[in-house]
Amino acid sequence: MRVKGGPQGHLRHKKILKITKGQRGSKHLLFRRANEAMLKSLWYATRDRRVRKRDLRKLWIARINAAARLNGTTYSKLVSALKKANIELNRKMLADVAVRNPQAFAAVVAKTK
Repeated sequence: MRVKGGPQGHLRHKKILKITKGQRGSKHLLFRRANEAMLKSLWYATRDRRVRKRDLRKLWIARINAAARLNGTTYSKLVSALKKANIELNRKMLADVAVRNPQAFAAVVAKTK
């Protein structure tokens, strides 16, 4: 005779089905398919938390480069000049200033020259 798990097994299955509630097709109806979908979705979530950081850094660099070119320099020259001038602004803040306050960004670029 095999052991089926009883009420605990039923609760465990219900927990998985609750997690996969928004999935399409049998992924939110059948335990085995739901379990596969849940494991995959948790794996994607873990991976994409790291990928999000990369994507945001790319976005900040693109924005800084665009603003730097409007001020007659390039991203790499600007970052190098910032380091030499001991101006410690991270890319997130630089990109924010470039988008929200172009005059302040122009002033930062002027300080580096």
